[in-house]
Amino acid sequence: MTSLIPLENNVIVEPLEEEKTTSTGFILPDSDSKKPSRGKVLSVWPGKSLGDGKRSEMEVKEGDIVHFTTYAPNEVKLWKRDTEKTYLIVDQASILAIEK
Repeated sequence: MTSLIPLENNVIVEPLEEEKTTSTGFILPDSDSKKPSRGKVLSVWPGKSLGDGKRSEMEVKEGDIVHFTTYAPNEVKLWKRDTEKTYLIVDQASILAIEK
C-alpha cells in the first residue's frame, strides 16, 4: 500500500521486474534491461470528472497486472523507514493491456 492518491485518470503502479533469464536459460546482462512496462495497480481514482456530475469509468482496478507504453509513466520515489520505494504514475490511456 502506498500513500500516493492518483487524480483524474491516473493510476499508481508498482513496477514489476522483467525476466532476466530467457526461456532457454540464458541470463540477460543488466545492460540489456529496459525501463519497466509492466506493473501491479496499487491505487485508482474514481475517474476524471466530466463536468456534469458524472465521472469517466476506470477500466483498471487495484490488483490488476497491467502493461503500458515504455515512456508513459512518471517515476516517483518515496522513502519509508530508510528504504526507498519506486512507484509509477500512469495515465489510464497509456495502459495497453490487463494481464489475466
